[in-house]
Amino acid sequence: MSNRQTDYLDREEIRELSRRYMRGLDRLDKPLLQSVFADDATVDYGFFQGSASDFVDFAHNVLGEHLANHHMLGQMMVDVRGDEAVGEIYFQAFHRIVADGEEKDLFIAGRYLDRYAKQDGAWKISFRSEVNDWARTDPAADDALKQNTAAIIGARAPDDYSMPFFPESN
Repeated sequence: MSNRQTDYLDREEIRELSRRYMRGLDRLDKPLLQSVFADDATVDYGFFQGSASDFVDFAHNVLGEHLANHHMLGQMMVDVRGDEAVGEIYFQAFHRIVADGEEKDLFIAGRYLDRYAKQDGAWKISFRSEVNDWARTDPAADDALKQNTAAIIGARAPDDYSMPFFPESN
């Protein structure tokens, strides 16, 4: 395999870490979320600094108080440097929260700035930080969806409609 092909496959494996990370957050799937991090990984979100393992517990508790979450990935810059790499991953996050007794939609957009390490042939996140570029809170605005009783509504693991499609996450 050429160096170019190897670099592409390494970058794709690293991008997959962020996709699994987002799914772990949205489905509140702690084992999936933990699986993207190296054993000694650390995170710095400003409001949380510490081990990735402690962050997984923290995120699970905070997001568990939300009514729903939906994270989207944007452009991804990944620079592979042998068995180490760095990345900048854009994201947008939707959080259905309750504030002052009312449902609200909290939107946050920003970037993950990461370091990755290849360990035992597999890429893992060794450091993740979150840079927030903008945020806003609006009144909850999905009455049309709630009124459509035939709509399939997303849920947390293990009740989400997608769980049978990804049994390794169960």
